[in-house]
Amino acid sequence: MLLVVVSSILAIIMATLAIFIRMKAAKRPASVKKIILPPLFMSTGSLMFVFPMFQVSPLQVLEAVSVGMIFSIFLIKTSHFEIKDDEIYLQRSKAFIFILFGLLILRIILKTVLSSSIDFGELSGMFYLLALGMIVPWRIAMYFSYRKLYTELVQKIGNPTI
Repeated sequence: MLLVVVSSILAIIMATLAIFIRMKAAKRPASVKKIILPPLFMSTGSLMFVFPMFQVSPLQVLEAVSVGMIFSIFLIKTSHFEIKDDEIYLQRSKAFIFILFGLLILRIILKTVLSSSIDFGELSGMFYLLALGMIVPWRIAMYFSYRKLYTELVQKIGNPTI
């Protein structure tokens, strides 16, 4: 139970950091690199599955990734780009903060409930897959949205910097 509490506290800290980073990033133009790199960096966490403690069954993988993809819908709906001063920026959304904390609270509740029936290592692996299943579709949607605006910008002003 202590591990669940500690990991939940760490998740709250990470979510708070993500909000601050997102707010700061919205002040600078977006780029393909800024969209694609976070899931790539996060994917290194897959090395956790080398250790037997974190290995999950195929059904658990399917469940975790499916829930993550459902959660990603909320992030996709609140992430929009706009063109300002001939550059593409991510629009700030007040709903994003509430959705992020709402998803965090839901994850903490699920982790607390599931920790009584699923081993901590397996649960950690499942929640990693849930997060990956959430960020990958969100970032793919962001990429396509960005490319659409980038194409409009190219038609308007020529070849902008990426």
